[in-house]
Amino acid sequence: MSAKYLVTGGAGYVGSVVAQHLIEAGHAVTVLDNLSTGFRDAVPAGADFIEGDIRDAAKWLDSSYAAVLHFAASSQVGESVAKPEKYWDNNVGGTMALLAAMRDAHVRTLVFSSTAATYGEPVSSPIKETDPTAPTSPYGASKLAVDHMITGEASAHGLGAVSLRYFNVAGAYGEYGERHDPESHLIPLVLQVAQGRREAISVFGDDYATPDGTCVRDYIHVADLADAHLRALDAATPGEHLICNLGNGSGFSVREVIETVRQVTGHPIPEVVAERRGGDPAVLVASAATAHERLGWRPARADLAGIVADAWAFAQRKG
Repeated sequence: MSAKYLVTGGAGYVGSVVAQHLIEAGHAVTVLDNLSTGFRDAVPAGADFIEGDIRDAAKWLDSSYAAVLHFAASSQVGESVAKPEKYWDNNVGGTMALLAAMRDAHVRTLVFSSTAATYGEPVSSPIKETDPTAPTSPYGASKLAVDHMITGEASAHGLGAVSLRYFNVAGAYGEYGERHDPESHLIPLVLQVAQGRREAISVFGDDYATPDGTCVRDYIHVADLADAHLRALDAATPGEHLICNLGNGSGFSVREVIETVRQVTGHPIPEVVAERRGGDPAVLVASAATAHERLGWRPARADLAGIVADAWAFAQRKG
């Protein structure tokens, strides 16, 4: 059955792809975004658009909405270290206002865009939802604080909520893809080298305890991520806050990513080895067993070459 959904941050990377998937599934979508980091042309053509802030969600949210999918957040780890107040204000304060608006409007279902940054340095691999949470940045700490808020909201007020903790999101879905400024994610950075927009890609450390000495990360296609959000809407249970990791369950090294970009694009990708970055774990890989069991979700696009090919096609369209 079709329903009406509010997508906060729906002009951003993941939010726009999820909004498009909701429309394709026959739902009515309203995107709420202040365009501070999103793009007006990323809002799907079939969605209604409100340029506004989540702190003001009470102006627009009413009981006609079946649920909120919440992507609106500041998400740069480095910036969060330099400007922690921005992250507490936007991510925590903004979500607190959104939860109040949902309570007043009697909208009792929430899917929240969380992050693997809540775990910090992993104590084991693959990472499970029951592993300790010890974020190493204000960004990760702000997302964890929101998860705690959601747990309280579910317990006290009957909210049905699902938090999805992403690992490394990549790829594109048609007209919707990754455009961060500044860009900090590996695949789009390597693609910038292929486009001639960057001279070389920096490899931060090549002496880790991994097969080729470079960090290993778990990459998930953004379309697989969107599928998980739609499934989460169906899985949300009143009074419960479910937390699920989303990943492929296996990882690719920095050098594997670079080599895959070479093969997909046909361009040489010069590398420059740089010093390790502080706080970079050697391996970050998700256990998605909870998502398998509770959401019935499994990634369908786990092939790295396919992920890169979709991202490359999008990068060429957007220049």
